[in-house]
Amino acid sequence: MYPAETMQWCIQSAEETELFGPDRGCREFEQRVLRFDGMGEETRPAHDEVLYVLAGSGTATVGGERTELKPGSAVYVAAGTTRRVDEASELEVLSVLVRDPLPSNGKTHAFVALDDVDAGVATAGRMFRLLAPCASATQFVGYIPPGRAPDHFHRYDEVVYVLQGTGALHVDGDSAPLRPGSCIHLPARLVHSLENDGPEHMQVLGVFRPAGSPAEAYYPDGTPAVVSAA
Repeated sequence: MYPAETMQWCIQSAEETELFGPDRGCREFEQRVLRFDGMGEETRPAHDEVLYVLAGSGTATVGGERTELKPGSAVYVAAGTTRRVDEASELEVLSVLVRDPLPSNGKTHAFVALDDVDAGVATAGRMFRLLAPCASATQFVGYIPPGRAPDHFHRYDEVVYVLQGTGALHVDGDSAPLRPGSCIHLPARLVHSLENDGPEHMQVLGVFRPAGSPAEAYYPDGTPAVVSAA
């Protein structure tokens, strides 16, 4: 683990409610873990928000529409749209606020279940599932096979949360361990590599902007990374 103030990238403990935001050099997003037990308060975010249920269960009303919340549920809430947790049992949700959002073109909210989404293919045998639709950013779950990917960078700014598995993040000769609950901020064009040291796929939840495809990546010399079949 490395002190955040000495690095462009950093990892925080998910036991904190606030993970990343402008005070930690992440100007595009505010990443938080929200916990509810019983009834939650009604809020109306000033920015676009994408949420993902990590644990527990409950129900919520977003834009006047009620939905069930369980692990793998994703929710998009457009700026200015009311959301309320109606009831919850040990509910834990990862929230990412997208600052200065693009116009939503009348779309106020959306619900997506991870199991209902088909997988796409990215580089180095990796797969992903796109989640809550948002014009300002892309939310996805990525599946990283055992091993270390080649060093690469993206043209987007990204926050990542490790859902399952263990490994390491490598940046410019430094490494930091990854485990469930580890959080990462990757500024655009930062050359990095994620390594999975376990026998099964590592699962990560990513949110990045500008919106696009999680498969888009570039090697350090700027050459586009080639997408390979899983």
